[in-house]
Amino acid sequence: MSHKEIRQVDVAVIGAGSAGLPAFRAAQKHTENVVLIEGGTHGTTCARVGCMPSKLLIAAAEAAHSVETASGFGVYTSKPTINGQDVMRRVRSERDRFVGFVLEGVEKIAPLNHLRNHARFLDDHTLEVGNTILEAKSIVIATGSSPKIMPMFDGLAEHLIVNDDIFEWETLPESVAVFGPGVIGLELGQALHRLGVRIRIFGRSGSLKPISDMGIRDYAEKVFQSEFPLDTKANLLSLELENEQVKIRFIDREDEEEIEEHFDFLLAATGRSPNVENLGLENTLLELDSHGVPLFDPGTMQCGNSSIFIAGDVNNVLPFLHEAADEGEIAGDNAGRFPDIKTGLRRSPVSVVFCDPQIAIVGQSWKELEGQENVVTGKMSFENQGRSRVMLKNKGLMHIYADRSSGLFLGSEFIGPHAEHLAHLLSWAHQQKMTIQQMLEMPFYHPVIEEGLRTALRNVKAELSL
Repeated sequence: MSHKEIRQVDVAVIGAGSAGLPAFRAAQKHTENVVLIEGGTHGTTCARVGCMPSKLLIAAAEAAHSVETASGFGVYTSKPTINGQDVMRRVRSERDRFVGFVLEGVEKIAPLNHLRNHARFLDDHTLEVGNTILEAKSIVIATGSSPKIMPMFDGLAEHLIVNDDIFEWETLPESVAVFGPGVIGLELGQALHRLGVRIRIFGRSGSLKPISDMGIRDYAEKVFQSEFPLDTKANLLSLELENEQVKIRFIDREDEEEIEEHFDFLLAATGRSPNVENLGLENTLLELDSHGVPLFDPGTMQCGNSSIFIAGDVNNVLPFLHEAADEGEIAGDNAGRFPDIKTGLRRSPVSVVFCDPQIAIVGQSWKELEGQENVVTGKMSFENQGRSRVMLKNKGLMHIYADRSSGLFLGSEFIGPHAEHLAHLLSWAHQQKMTIQQMLEMPFYHPVIEEGLRTALRNVKAELSL
C-alpha cells in the first residue's frame, strides 16, 4: 500500500444517495473535513429508478384509465390510443430532469470532499478507495440496495428485467410477466396494464406487501383481480426461454387447469438486497445479521459501540426516501459529533403504494399489534362513501387500530381512493399521539373523502371502554 495516498478525515460517507447526501451535509455542520464517496451512478435510487419515474408511468396510466372509464359518467369517447414511444419519451425526459437536480447538488461539492470510486473497509477506521487510503474517525454507510434476483430466473438473459430497466425503454412491449405482488410489482404491473401491455402478476407466499391485515389484504386482492390477472399463491410448473420469449407454465387457480403463456419480458419485483457484499465488513469488528448488515440502533443509527453509522436502504428496514433522508441526517450528525452522539428525530411510520386504489399503512401495522388484547379495530368501507361514489372511486376498506383503555390512535392499514392524503392526516395524528376522541374533534369538510375517515373513527370510538 506504499504507493497509495493516505488521507486523514473526520467523517467518511459511503454513498451519495437519498441517505448519503443528507449525512454528508449533517456531518459538515460539525467539521469541514468530510469526504463523500460514490462508486456507482449518481442521482439517487428515487430519482433514477424509483419513486419519480414510476409515478411518471403511473400518471400516464391514470390518464388512459380516465378515458376508458368515462362512460360511467355518461361521457362517451373512443378507446384511447396509447403511443408507447411518446409515453416513455416523457418518462425518460422528466426522469432526467429530476436526476439533474440531484446532480447539480453533487457537482457543487468541492473535489477535495468528493471521491469517485468504490470503498472497502480495511478495519473499523480505514477505507480503501481506489488509490487512496482514508483513515476516518467516523464512517457512515449509505450504500443503498439493489433488486433481488432469484435463482429461478436464471437463463432468461435479456428477457429478465428489473424496475431499473423499464425506465430505459424507448417504447412499451406487448407483454410482461410480473413476479412479486409488492409495492413495485403492483404499481408497475397495473400501470403497464392500463397502458395496453398484457400482464400477469405472480406471487408465491399469498401476501400483498406491505399489507399485513388479512381483511385488507383479501379485499385488495379481489379488487385487483377484477382488473388484471393476479395470483398471489401461484402454482408454477416451469419457467424457460422459448422463441425469444419467456414461457411460463402454471396451474390456474379458478379451474385447476394447466396454462401456458408467453411474455416478452419477466419483471423481477421480488424485493431488494442491501448493498454490502463488497464493502469488506468482514474486516471490521461489527456484528452482522443474517443478511450481512451491521446491527444498529435505530435511534442513533450507530452500529454497536463503534464510530460507524448506517442509514437508508442498506440497513434493510424502511426503504422509503423520507426515512432514508431522516436516517442520513441522524447518522451524519452523530458521525460528526462522535463520541457525543444523541438520539435523532424518528417520525411516525407511513408508507403508500401508488396503485389504484392506493394502499397505505400508518403508525403500527396489524403485524405489530395482532394478538394484543387491548387493541380494538374500527372498520369503514369506501363503497358507499359519498365523495368516493361521486367520483366513481368507491372501492376501498379502512381499518383503524386504537388502545381500548386510553383511546390512543395506534395505527391503520387501508386501501382506498387518494389514500396518500388520508395517510398524511393519520401520520400527523399518530406523531402527535392523539386519541380517537381528539381526532374526531378535528374539522371535516363536506363532501370529501375524509368524511370516510371520520366514520372509521366513530366506529373505533364505539368499541372503546371509555
